[in-house]
Amino acid sequence: MGFFLCAGRGLAGLLRRRLHNVPLEHKAFLYLLKNKARGDLEMKNWRRLGSLWLLALLLVLAACGNNNAVTPGTGNTADAAQPTQNAGTNAAADNSAAQETTYPYTVTDSTGKEFTFEAAPERIVSLAPSETETLFALGLDEQVAGVSDLDDYPEAVKDKPRMGGFQVNVEAIVAAQPDLILAASLIDEATVKNLTDMGYKVFQSNPKTINEVMEHIRTIGEITNHQAEAAEVVGKMKEEVQTVTDAVASLSEDQKKKVYIEFSPGWTVGKGEFMDEMITLAGGINVASDVKGWSEINEEQIIQANPDVILYAKSVVDENNKTLADIIKGRSGWDQITAVKENRIIALDDNLLSRTGPRVTQGLIEVAKAVHPDLIQP
Repeated sequence: MGFFLCAGRGLAGLLRRRLHNVPLEHKAFLYLLKNKARGDLEMKNWRRLGSLWLLALLLVLAACGNNNAVTPGTGNTADAAQPTQNAGTNAAADNSAAQETTYPYTVTDSTGKEFTFEAAPERIVSLAPSETETLFALGLDEQVAGVSDLDDYPEAVKDKPRMGGFQVNVEAIVAAQPDLILAASLIDEATVKNLTDMGYKVFQSNPKTINEVMEHIRTIGEITNHQAEAAEVVGKMKEEVQTVTDAVASLSEDQKKKVYIEFSPGWTVGKGEFMDEMITLAGGINVASDVKGWSEINEEQIIQANPDVILYAKSVVDENNKTLADIIKGRSGWDQITAVKENRIIALDDNLLSRTGPRVTQGLIEVAKAVHPDLIQP
């Protein structure tokens, strides 16, 4: 049996078969929706809705998705991003490689569906915050015809029409008349079929590594004929990765810190998710690395693992307004863990950790600062 217990049977197994490639930002959404202070829910409703949403969270987190990357399309495409390239030449190299997209342009999404674009989309609906952040980063704000209810970045997104959250508002999408709908893998299959049958292009993505995030950004740049902008964004991201990897390159195995991360109460993440990759790139050792995907924790085994650093999502609170730090510190026996004794329990911006968009490498830097503050300067 693995280091952590994974709820993967019964109803969880049924949901896993349906939502087998759930992206992290939507896993987090299932928990954060009920308690994050965005004005969506009153705290008084937490108890009433909490058990339902937490059950959904636990079932979805138990679903360890496969790695389905987007297949580069036919036309002018850039090379896949490599975080190990020299930081000083990344941006210049990417910009020099950028080209105009030749239409018709054909590309395959993460589900294996093939799409052909006769011209650059002029009206785009985003159903995931990470996709929205990518569109704005590529200078496509005028083309954004609608966003999800969860979108809160950048500031300009607040003026965009809302297309629903976990429940997609099909009527709003139809009213927006998009040439392209960008969605993550959590979107309901029936909704995708409905929109597809109406003639809309629903392009799904599920990047599982930082490199795949960069590749997806380039793909969006190619679809929209914003390759130069995509190259600039990816170049900056590679520089940020290089900043971290250079800073920790000289660490021996003994100098690497054992890290435990908790994104929702009682759950952690193992291999196969980019959050695990962040810990590794930041010179850490994920104490849950012997399991794949999201897993329910065994508290005694965490005590035995004795992490040096504990990371948690800062916006998560329970029905008693306790943060994850409060919950962690209050667990029996956890006061013996090095991270707790030395007060190395560090809150991180869950949006930077959970959204597979252009700010994911800023999340990496924040993880590195938390794990090795002596090596990564603010």
